[in-house]
Order: sequence, then structure tokens, then C-alpha cells
Amino acid sequence: MHTSRFQRTLLMALALPLVLGAKKFYSDDPLWEMPPPLDSTVVVSRDLSDFYDYFLYTFANPAEQHSDAESGVIPAQAVNTLGEVPDSQWFTNRIGHREMSIEEILRGPGNDRPPVAGSWTVVSAKTEGLTPGFMIKDSTGERYLLKFDPKKHAEMASAADFLGSKFFYALGYNTPQNYIVHFDPNDLEIAEGVTMIGQDGKPRPMTKLDVIEILERVPQKADGSIRALASRLLPGKPIGGFRYHGTRSDDPNDLVRHEHRRDLRGLYVFCSWLGHDDSRSINTLDMLVEENGKKFVRHHLIDFGSILGSASEEPNSARGGNQYVYEFDEALVQMATFGLRVPVWYRWNYKKFPSVGRFEHGFYKPDKWKPEYKNPAFENRLPDDTYWGAKKVMAFSDKAVRALVESAGYSNAEAREWVITCLLERRDKIGREYFSRVLPLDDFAVEGERLRWEHLGERYGVSTAPTIAVTWSKFDNQAETHQEIPGLGPDLPAAAKAGGAGDYFAARLVGDEPAKTVTVYLRKTAGEFEVVGIDRTW
Repeated sequence: MHTSRFQRTLLMALALPLVLGAKKFYSDDPLWEMPPPLDSTVVVSRDLSDFYDYFLYTFANPAEQHSDAESGVIPAQAVNTLGEVPDSQWFTNRIGHREMSIEEILRGPGNDRPPVAGSWTVVSAKTEGLTPGFMIKDSTGERYLLKFDPKKHAEMASAADFLGSKFFYALGYNTPQNYIVHFDPNDLEIAEGVTMIGQDGKPRPMTKLDVIEILERVPQKADGSIRALASRLLPGKPIGGFRYHGTRSDDPNDLVRHEHRRDLRGLYVFCSWLGHDDSRSINTLDMLVEENGKKFVRHHLIDFGSILGSASEEPNSARGGNQYVYEFDEALVQMATFGLRVPVWYRWNYKKFPSVGRFEHGFYKPDKWKPEYKNPAFENRLPDDTYWGAKKVMAFSDKAVRALVESAGYSNAEAREWVITCLLERRDKIGREYFSRVLPLDDFAVEGERLRWEHLGERYGVSTAPTIAVTWSKFDNQAETHQEIPGLGPDLPAAAKAGGAGDYFAARLVGDEPAKTVTVYLRKTAGEFEVVGIDRTW
């Protein structure tokens, strides 16, 4: 029975191939792009509660989790037969999948539509909190969120938010277009109907004087100008964020439980690298967009002001990335020692740059890093999820990291160099940590009747390649069984070369740790061999 691509997507999402008797590979494997989305006509906006998520994820867990039983491990879903994430409304393959020029990395989600210089109109305002914010409209009618740095930490939050949109976009996610802007406060006009809460607790019209007083709470340069982050509004209709468990019931395209998505499990690695401990549902946004006459939901990561040592309104605490907001065991220890036991991370000698906050690389341990509170997708990560993430982090060259950080406009050269150093050192720690969890062989291809690959640890200089033993089998795609055939080493065995079109063969690669293997599946077509699948054990 022929199965359409969209039906196959449903099967992959629901994890029912064995029940329905589906074969392992289809003629169009490996898929690198999900089918066009179904029309989403009943999606409704929703507001997520950070407090609800905090208590839910801290004291309960609504997600499907791995069990202790050997069969209880839940492999990542929304992946192709190579273990990679296909392009979708969630994710687009960029760095680590194809070459990205530094110019493309710097461009990010867009670098050609900053607010047009001149008079900007304030259409709404956030006046509470340590740092205010405005929604502005430029002379073309384009709208932007205008965010500011805390008074004593010029450049800190704006640089973090700017860089976050670029890094996460290059890594594959949908992010807003963020711009560093400098403006004269006198260029802000107030739209009719904009209000603020007066001293009597009642709303009243906002005035130009109110704007001047509000901006006195943010850093200003000697000439009176102000640096800010301008975040262009995302296209479409905002309908709330996504959770890191379950699915969105009103979205017909949201079929894979979020805690099992590789692009969300592997997101842990990227958040760990960049220090994004504020990676929670309220910092995501689903947009209902329309393209080619069809409406569907596109999923975004937003608000990166709390990365790279920043906590948006102040430098991040020493706890950030090292401990959840609440940990029962740690609370008991503190009670038993009357608070006299001081964690090592608290006593660490952090560099102090007002424009950076608290960011370091010496104490950083990639797999010990923690967000503010538990994240079900992060908790479900497996070695192949983190290996997938590490490949993308390691794909950032020294030049790319330097170019990105320099584009954020840090005025203190020493602070800028510190951010670059931290990112490069943390990057290499990630490679060493997660490449060691699996046999890090990749980029498989058949060239001249020989299977070739590359050891990524050796490519990036974080580990050495062991001697690889290769055994071969003929693979029955329908029954999913292997029959051993003569052949040792990377050269194609005689049985494979004599095989017919449509035959499948498998090479099992093992290094010096028997538990860590890679099985590479080849399909013969018109006298050639193509790599159609990869399985890993650890």
C-alpha cells in the first residue's frame, strides 16, 4: 500500500510504524522538508502563565518521560531517517547543515528594515519595572518594540537581545528582526489615545514630559542620545506562546508532543551555550500567518535579553545556569547548615563588566547547566539529541563568533573580548562533552566504492579519532532485518556492488567503545549508492 508523504508525517508524529506495518525507508527518504501545512482556521489566541508553568514543571510533570525500563526510552521525533530535523514551521536547517557566510549570519532574520530615522510615534508604553519600553511606529508605519538597558548597565540587555536573535536564527529557529538603534528623545512623538497610570492610580493621557521622565531611568550618552533595541513586530497575528510539553490542540499541524521534538530537546545545548536560562514558554510566540492563501501557525523564540550574563533588568545572578529557582535537595542542605554552606558557583570569581553582566566559561559545565526551572523537553534529551545540538554549535567558526559579537556595538573592547572568549571556550566544552557521548562520525558518503566519513571530534580538535571497525549486512527494508555479508572495512563488499537497484545495505561502525555504534544504511539506485539512514547507539 502506497503511503503519501503527509500520511507518513502523521505516522512519524504518532510513532505508529510498527502497528501499521510501515517499512523503514521510502523512496523519498531522507526527508529534508515537512509537507506543506494544513490550513489552520480555528486557532485561537491564548495567554500562558509563567507562574502556572513554574509550579507545574517544578512540582509535577505533565510530559511523557523516559522510564527506567530498557524499552522505556522515547527516541526523538520529528526527525528524518538521518536523525536530522526537517524544515518546518518550527525549524529551518541553516548552520551545521550548509555553509553560512559571515554576511548571512550577521544578517540573521533580517538586517534591512530598521526603524526609519526621524520622528517616531509612541503608540503604547510599558512604564512599570526597572526598565521601560515603548511600542513605536516609524514614518512608514512599521511598528517596533523599543527596549532599553538598565540605568547602570548600558548595552547589556540590548546587546544580548540583539545577539540572541542572530545566534538562534543561525541555529535554525524563527526569531524577530532586532536592531541596535540610537535616537534623540526629542524625536519621539505621542500618538493620540496613549495613556499611562497617574499618581492617583487612574489612567490619563501620556504627555511628552512623561516620555522625558521615563527615559531618565535609562542610560543616556553625553550628547543626550539613547541606545535601544528595536524589535520589529513579527508578521501575522500573535496567538500566544507554545509549551514545552504536549501539543497545541487547535493547530492541525502540531502532531508531535513538544517534549519529544529534537529541535526542542536539542535547544538545551544552545541555551546552555548562550546562557539562556530564561528559556521558558513566555519567551516563545506562535504567529498565525498567511502564505499562498493558506493560514498556519509559525513558532518563534523571542526575548533574548536574559542571555550572555544579562537578566534584562540587572546582571544575571550567580545561581543562573547553575541551580533551579527551587531545588528540594539544595533547600534541605541550606536548612541543615543554617545557610553556611556556600555553593562553589556562588564563590566563583566572575569578571565584572557592566555591559555584560555575569558570564563566564571556567566553571561552566555543559550538561550541568540549568534554566530557571525544569523544562520537559530539556529533561527528555538523549545523547543523540545533544550530539545534534553540539554539531551546530561547533559549526560556528571563531571568525563568525567574533563578527557577531562585534556587531552588537560594545563600546568597551575588553568586555567585547570577554564575551567572545566565553563563547569560544563554552563552544569547545560543548564539543568535548557531547561528542564523547556517542561515536561522533558524520558526513557519510560513498565515493569510489568506498564508504567515507569524518570524525567530528577530530575535525574540530576536541578529541582524537579511534580506529573504526566496519561490518556489513544486507538489509531487508520490509521486514527490517539484517543478513550478514562478507566484507570488512570501508570498502563496499562484493555483494553490495553486485546488488540490484532498490537493494539496501548497512555498514555497522564501531570504535574503541563497543556500546557506541553507528549503523549507516545505503540504498542502491542506478549503480550508485546513497546514504538514506543513520542509527546510533551509546
